[in-house]
Amino acid sequence: MKTNRRNFVKTVGIASLGAVISGSVYGSVPQIKRSGKMKLSYKIYELQLKHTFTVSGFSRTTTPVVLTEIEYDGLVGYGEASMPPYLGETQKSVIKFLKKVKLGQFNDPFMTDDILEYVDAIDTKNRAAKASVDIALHDLIGKIVNQPLYKLWGFNPKNTPVTSFTIGIDKPDIVRIKTKEAKRFKVLKVKLGGGNDKEMINTIRSITDVPLYVDVNQGWKDKKLALDMIFWLKEKGIEFIEQPMPKTKIDEMAWLTENSPLPTIADEAFQRLSDIANFKGVYSGINIKLMKSTGLREAHKMITVARAMDMKVMIGCMTETSCAVSAAAQLSPIVDWADLDGNLLISNDIYKGMTVVKGKVTLNNLPGIGIKKL
Repeated sequence: MKTNRRNFVKTVGIASLGAVISGSVYGSVPQIKRSGKMKLSYKIYELQLKHTFTVSGFSRTTTPVVLTEIEYDGLVGYGEASMPPYLGETQKSVIKFLKKVKLGQFNDPFMTDDILEYVDAIDTKNRAAKASVDIALHDLIGKIVNQPLYKLWGFNPKNTPVTSFTIGIDKPDIVRIKTKEAKRFKVLKVKLGGGNDKEMINTIRSITDVPLYVDVNQGWKDKKLALDMIFWLKEKGIEFIEQPMPKTKIDEMAWLTENSPLPTIADEAFQRLSDIANFKGVYSGINIKLMKSTGLREAHKMITVARAMDMKVMIGCMTETSCAVSAAAQLSPIVDWADLDGNLLISNDIYKGMTVVKGKVTLNNLPGIGIKKL
């Protein structure tokens, strides 16, 4: 397995995979009279979670975000940076980064490659901060031509998948309450790795028999015990296992994937486009999140590369408002799985966007990322 993986990275690599990635996602742009300069603004916001959110390693009741706007010719594009602890970003670091972004030097918002390459080059980190600019820019572009992004990309909105709803690690009585609250969803995503894995699954199974996704958030340390657990989970109707082991245990993860009866999905181990080639044979697929990928531009390219490598694709999110979740939903017609429930976990959303109808991601006809301010 190790030798095959090295050979793949050596002979293919991201450089050659770049041949399957198109340049601008928009192709030819309608001739629209435009003038003026883009103006970026931003403000901090605190998301309040409906329930304490616990995963392997930590718990939280809030998530800090920074909301962005790009104004141009009387139109405003909305964006967002969401910062769960493991990303290593804070509202302070995002604001510090955004202060360096000078969009006024660009006359045409449709020059997405030029603009976002400039933004990416400002600093090597700050992925969520970059995503907040990317999302706002894409929203603005859609509003200029008065079309949703999924239509500009040529995606069929009927092809959207169902989305899972996340059940965090908790005591059985709380897990029962959360499961009952999620009865309108066709699939649930269960957080494991807290030492009560079988209790979590058995509690949920006492309420519902819907398919389950499992996210371990690097919580399992021993590959053989992990494999035993996966075989047990397969019997309980689980469809895949997300980030079962620490991201640094690459060879152990490759062994687990080779022997697992269920697909394995990279999350914390996977960040940017350049990471994907390293995961051939290590994971069965990847979980793309805009806050990791620096936004829609790179996320779109990731899907193309993953497909070329015959890997499964999931589109996910952090705890976010409907802004970032609706942006990610624009890509959902071309993925295998969706976990787009971040806006449903909070009590103080300030946007209205994509909806979940009978468990299915449902896109609207609003331009750009498809949101309205409440």
